[in-house]
Amino acid sequence: MPTFEPFLPQIVDPSGVSDAAAARPMQITTDDTRIATAIQTGGDPLTDFAGTSNPYIDYQSIDLLLSLQHPRSDGYDEMCFFVMGQVKELLFRGIHFELANAQLQIRAGEIANALQILSRAKVLLTYITDSWNVLSTITTEGFNQFRDHLGTASGQLSFMYRHVEFVLGNKNRTLAEAHRNVPHVWPALLEALESPSLYDDVIALLARRGYAIDDAALDRDWSQAYAPNASVERAWREIYQDISAGNEIRSLGEALISLDQQFSIYRWRHFTSVERIIGYKPGTGGSAGVGWLDQVTRHHFFPEIWATSN
Repeated sequence: MPTFEPFLPQIVDPSGVSDAAAARPMQITTDDTRIATAIQTGGDPLTDFAGTSNPYIDYQSIDLLLSLQHPRSDGYDEMCFFVMGQVKELLFRGIHFELANAQLQIRAGEIANALQILSRAKVLLTYITDSWNVLSTITTEGFNQFRDHLGTASGQLSFMYRHVEFVLGNKNRTLAEAHRNVPHVWPALLEALESPSLYDDVIALLARRGYAIDDAALDRDWSQAYAPNASVERAWREIYQDISAGNEIRSLGEALISLDQQFSIYRWRHFTSVERIIGYKPGTGGSAGVGWLDQVTRHHFFPEIWATSN
């Protein structure tokens, strides 16, 4: 990659940006008001606004969003690394939103709604997997130009990624407790750690639908990572024997295993990208780097559904 010092254009003057986390006040419009506006402008876009902002900026706090990129070094590749890291956090936020809502629909027995939501979650996960296409353009030399400036910052400290893992059932108290000193993050993460996962609610649904599920799978310490259960595997094997189009539980199983497979692809892309860029050096956050990633790459969220193909 380039060895010259990067030029970083100033897009936003930070002195004029509101850093409030709350939604900014917005006008409510209707079909009627939009028609009236289009008549008033002759069909041209609105370009005259009062105050010091405009509705597009205010709707998503765009000026704040685009003032949050702060590379720490003169390494050319750091801006790419910085932006893609923030993009991935936003995408994980979107994935978690979908999974949390799918869980609520499963809890309510609304399988059709859950299937619709899970289809979007998979598309989002596929999209975030493709982020490695961009990150893989960072070379070893390019990464080393800014790596020291990361300190001990590591993707393992992403609380948004941890929320996604927890809602899918891969609980880990040790990794969660990396955030126990962050009072505006820790309570929600602790609640996620100690609450049933989406898969726990799927298993409860199987029990409600008449499948024989052991009590140990229905009432356990939710803060522990999910472990395979023989009664759950028997239930899925029975479900998969009915291949009719109307078997919505089987369709749910297929949606879950498809999501799980895409997550494995994401982890594999992560593993191979890191392996290429840093080799077998330790990670910035104290882990063994690719040795750590090699362990997590093999994980499945829904082991009993995978077992039905054996």
